[in-house]
Amino acid sequence: MTIECLTRRQILLGLSGVAVATMLPNTAQASRSTHGVKNLHFYNRHTGERSQGSFWVDGQYQAETLSEFNQVLRDHRQNVAAPIDKRLFEYLHKLQLTLDNQDEIHVISAYRSPKTNHMLASKSKGVAKKSYHMKGMAMDIAIPGVSTKNLRDAAESLKLGGVGFYPRDGFVHIDCGPVRRWG
Repeated sequence: MTIECLTRRQILLGLSGVAVATMLPNTAQASRSTHGVKNLHFYNRHTGERSQGSFWVDGQYQAETLSEFNQVLRDHRQNVAAPIDKRLFEYLHKLQLTLDNQDEIHVISAYRSPKTNHMLASKSKGVAKKSYHMKGMAMDIAIPGVSTKNLRDAAESLKLGGVGFYPRDGFVHIDCGPVRRWG
């Protein structure tokens, strides 16, 4: 048997497998990715507020839970809430799975209004003038019982966005922007 015949046979076998897969009902193909529940539990260190809930159930984001999360993750200085990017919740959920930890996430900063961000940037070189916090795409977090080093390493391993390391301040910054790291 020649290499050309073997390659042709492999191609035909591969195509027949694709044909069979396309005949399966869509529910069978999608069942792995759409079933399940994703939970998060937040504690806002500035306001003392807590929120926990299932933000994703059987393939659907839960609007009521997300709305409650947005309120707890608001800019506490201006008392302004904004939608947090769903990718950030997914990032946090994957981070907790990676750490094998379901404890509450302590939030130091999530959404920041432009006014608050400008005020913080004027006082610190560590605050970006065009921060992802203003887009609801970033959070500064800590998890009690998890060192900031382990939290940083787990976040970096996921390669889902930016990771800033602030060990002296006791938190890690994560965002759903481009993959990068600092600190």
